[in-house]
Amino acid sequence: MKAVIRPRAQDDILRQFRWYLVEQDAPDAAFRFVEAVEASVEQLLRMPNMGAPKKLRNPALKGLRLWPVKDFDEFLIFYLVAGDTLRVIRILHGKRDVDRILKKESGDDDKVH
Repeated sequence: MKAVIRPRAQDDILRQFRWYLVEQDAPDAAFRFVEAVEASVEQLLRMPNMGAPKKLRNPALKGLRLWPVKDFDEFLIFYLVAGDTLRVIRILHGKRDVDRILKKESGDDDKVH
């Protein structure tokens, strides 16, 4: 199985990394966050169906699942599994209006990770 990290998910990772690095002056946390995302995606590659299903009205995201980022449980990885590909759609803080954000997701603007 391979992981595809969509551009918006990559932006989510980078935005959080910068927030820890610049806003919080916490470079250790910034790098730990990136490593935790990578470890969580690797875990999902081994057991892709372990994430909880997330029901949305957006037909482009039928079958969407979510899984917390290891050691950063307030951040959720939203992903789809199709064949041998795990597509990371977004990585969002759980307190954001996730339904509204995901309602806008569509297309296949993927990059292989």
